[in-house]
Amino acid sequence: MKEEFSTNARRWYDKDPVLSSAMKTLEESDDETQIKVALNLIKIITEHQLSNSEYESVEDIVSATEDVLDDSKHGRWYDLDGTLRTAISLLQNCPESTRKEIAKEMAKNVVETIKKEDQDDDETEVPEV
Repeated sequence: MKEEFSTNARRWYDKDPVLSSAMKTLEESDDETQIKVALNLIKIITEHQLSNSEYESVEDIVSATEDVLDDSKHGRWYDLDGTLRTAISLLQNCPESTRKEIAKEMAKNVVETIKKEDQDDDETEVPEV
């Protein structure tokens, strides 16, 4: 059955099929991959927001995100780690046009990170004698 995307999506990121797919893959990834992607996501978002002159400094961006973080919300899969939670909150609070750009970069980054980890795992396996 084909997954359909609509404006009546349950989660904010399900409105964009690319972002939804990237988030699903990220959710199913191991903790190390999630942190790597989150750190890269924070970097990408801050670069976009600074280049678009939405904020004057990284501190302004982090401050705006901290203001939005609701301590009562800890039931989502990405709330379990502070770095991941910050990255996803930054993404959620981006303007929609910026979010669409970042979603493409995020999807690419998630896939590249998983592929790299798979290659690293293959290289570290000891051949049987």
